[in-house]
Amino acid sequence: MSGEENSELIRYRFQKAKETREEVVVHIENGLWNTAINRLYYACFYAVSALLASIVVYSKTHAGTKQMFGLHCVKTGIIDEDLNQFYIKIFGMRQSGDYEDYCDYEEEDVVHLFAPAKDFINTIEKILYKN
Repeated sequence: MSGEENSELIRYRFQKAKETREEVVVHIENGLWNTAINRLYYACFYAVSALLASIVVYSKTHAGTKQMFGLHCVKTGIIDEDLNQFYIKIFGMRQSGDYEDYCDYEEEDVVHLFAPAKDFINTIEKILYKN
């Protein structure tokens, strides 16, 4: 992949992160709690994918993306451990909400996650576009 193609991929993935984050508001307003968790996770996932692409690291799976994020962004000090813990938490919640029977999130499980997800994405944006 050329440098310009990679730059376009980074922009594309980060734009998806911002758009997906905005979808969450609609799901919260309509009480669609499991879907809100799913979209919060995906917004963060797209931001992480953009960040990894910026250092030319790619993964084909969600678990691989989480692992590469920890290895290349957290252990190197690019991202603080508290943000990594948030990403791990939202990853697990999305997995449970999408794949486990009888996992029905409620308002109190979801609403307090929107601000940290927004901070997570904003932090990655600052790293990506610091120049």
